Amino acid sequence: MERVDGQDRVLGVVSRREAIREGWLHRVAVTVCRDDRGRILVHRRSEQVSRFPGLYEVEVGGAANVGESYEQAAAREPAEEMGIRALPRLLFTFINRSGLSPHWLGVHEAVVPDAVVPDPDEVAWHGWLTEPELGSALLEWRFTPDSHEAFSRYLAFRSAQS
Repeated sequence: MERVDGQDRVLGVVSRREAIREGWLHRVAVTVCRDDRGRILVHRRSEQVSRFPGLYEVEVGGAANVGESYEQAAAREPAEEMGIRALPRLLFTFINRSGLSPHWLGVHEAVVPDAVVPDPDEVAWHGWLTEPELGSALLEWRFTPDSHEAFSRYLAFRSAQS
């Protein structure tokens, strides 16, 4: 992955393990997937994944590869994890200090088909929730740190746009 600075400029190529261990900024892209009825795709991570096993997520995403834009990573990750082919739209980026290490987080949105085919190695469960249902779930279920931070900023962004 690419190590980046506080202005999101590339400093060099490092391993993910090294970036996390050293607390170096790097890029992560996530997508809030909505269906045509406005419901939000939520999933529970497999128990076999190395980071946050068994926790729920509001977004689908992961680290950007070397030379990959936020948009490219945001399109690749839903395809790999959920079998979703979409062109996510970048909404905003910010330095996220929750989770394992600080990182630039590119938050995207995409309207996707409600028929998804999750990778069972990465996803243990998935479902579509309305915003009120998701609000309750965020209080009751165990979500990844990125989910809370990114989704609250996503809702604020959407509110400011309307």
